[in-house]
Amino acid sequence: MASKTKTSSPERKAASKKAQQQQDASPTFGKTAFLVLAVALGVYVYKTNLLSSLFPQTLVVEVDDEPAPAEAVEIVADVEKRDAVVGAFKHAWAHYEKYAMGSDEYHPVTKKGSNFSEHGGIGYTVIDAIDTMQIMGLKKEYQSARNWLATKQTFDRDNNYNTFETTIRVLGGLLSAYHLSGKDALYLQKAQDLADRMMPVFETPSGLPYSMANLGKRQAVDDPNVPYLVSTAEATTLQLEFKYLSQLTGNKKYWEKAEKVMDVVKKAHRPKGLAPIYMDARTGEFSPSAEIRLGSRGDSFYEYLLKQYLLTKRTEPKYLEFYKETMTAIHDNLVQRGLSKNHAYIAELQPERNADGTVDWKLNHKQDHLVCFLAGSLMLGATTTGATVPRTSIPPKTSELTATGLRDWQLGEELLKTCLHTHETATGLSPEIAYFFHDKRKWRHPKRDWYIYGNDFPGTPSYDARYILRPETIESLFIAYRLTGDNKYREAGWKIFQSIEKYCKVEDGGYSSILNTDHVNTIKMDKMETFFLSETLKYLYLLFTDSSVIPLSKYVFNTEAHPIPVFTPTK
Repeated sequence: MASKTKTSSPERKAASKKAQQQQDASPTFGKTAFLVLAVALGVYVYKTNLLSSLFPQTLVVEVDDEPAPAEAVEIVADVEKRDAVVGAFKHAWAHYEKYAMGSDEYHPVTKKGSNFSEHGGIGYTVIDAIDTMQIMGLKKEYQSARNWLATKQTFDRDNNYNTFETTIRVLGGLLSAYHLSGKDALYLQKAQDLADRMMPVFETPSGLPYSMANLGKRQAVDDPNVPYLVSTAEATTLQLEFKYLSQLTGNKKYWEKAEKVMDVVKKAHRPKGLAPIYMDARTGEFSPSAEIRLGSRGDSFYEYLLKQYLLTKRTEPKYLEFYKETMTAIHDNLVQRGLSKNHAYIAELQPERNADGTVDWKLNHKQDHLVCFLAGSLMLGATTTGATVPRTSIPPKTSELTATGLRDWQLGEELLKTCLHTHETATGLSPEIAYFFHDKRKWRHPKRDWYIYGNDFPGTPSYDARYILRPETIESLFIAYRLTGDNKYREAGWKIFQSIEKYCKVEDGGYSSILNTDHVNTIKMDKMETFFLSETLKYLYLLFTDSSVIPLSKYVFNTEAHPIPVFTPTK
């Protein structure tokens, strides 16, 4: 992987020292000629994108124009573990390619693919995985995926596709592939075609998007069972992708439609300063009967507040304000503590309407695995929005953080411990949903703060006990490691990877979700989610690389782990 950023590996330092010694021993004229030639070649490479044209799967990162951290722990690659993750990706992709190439989804036990349309797929799995191949430098796999995209892929399908999932997985994947390829026009053409087919979803009375789009007919589709009902997370997790597309194309329509959604959400009444999980696309208000949670249908609203601020090079202070207000509301209303380990967790709020029409909010001591994104997000927010210096040290010093920055950093660290605590199962993998003991009269597990609801009988596992190859804990481990250099985060990530290898790997098929994380003889569910290739393995790979690969100061990951370069808006 070629990179213009300065790395700090011992091997490169030694090579640099040797080169300097050789240069010092050469005549003055030779040094001058070499310098002139190097500068000229550097300009040529920059102007023509030579490296990108020669190696379209190779990432070229611009020189960081921000001040270096005052102090930094050296972050170098753990080559053995990094390459083991690459091996897992190659295993998963090889079987998908053999049995289901081009299918939207893959089933590794029965070795077959499936599509969201009876007329054929649009390439969910292929497009979701392309930038992982680029980052890993997998030339063969990358070329296969690109060839399929160039010759067989189409969005002209007469079927309804989820607005949110299509945006984060497909549009996000195309935009990242475009950047990482050195501006291969194929990806931008595909991205713009997809976005144009989806634009009608924003044509509602409030500007909040419909939940589905018929890509072939270029029509918005409402759910007839719950007209105009919009998931908060799904409406507010389109902004990174549509704004970046506007930046690339110069067409403001994508930006304006996505921005309007955030304006509507900002104006709507948010009880306790938090966003319930459903909105009415007619009125632009939150549903009065919807609960508040940072899990499903709520999670990425909170995630994108910070990321929208960071993506546009911190030029939109309204998102900084929105983010800080919301994080304070989380601290004030949702943070709870376990009875055994005293671990912090994020509870939910359920509305209870009184006879006089007022609403009381009742705590529900439940945390989805999805909530584990918040640990890393808080730590990243603390070192950016809560810092007193341009770049904090690695790890950050207390003196480099504001009071709110220190508050968020500490909660992020604690939440990550909690998420790792939920991996203390028979398989070492976290369940989809964990409930936390909050009543000592019902506390029945002295070693755990949490339990899996309805999972007392191994023969009839609870649906909450699933592990569907989710990445959120690993995502936070990656961010925490990049910000601290503390090897305990790599050790925890490696342990999770080993559990995936042991319990989820299908030797002749790929990787599968499992039904019961708390039973070593669990059933495989015959589903390899696309985000396993896009998120889980990508974050594991990045956890074991050096810090020059997709640096956090230069990229923002969308909620599907597609890296988008930080930019200054031209509007």
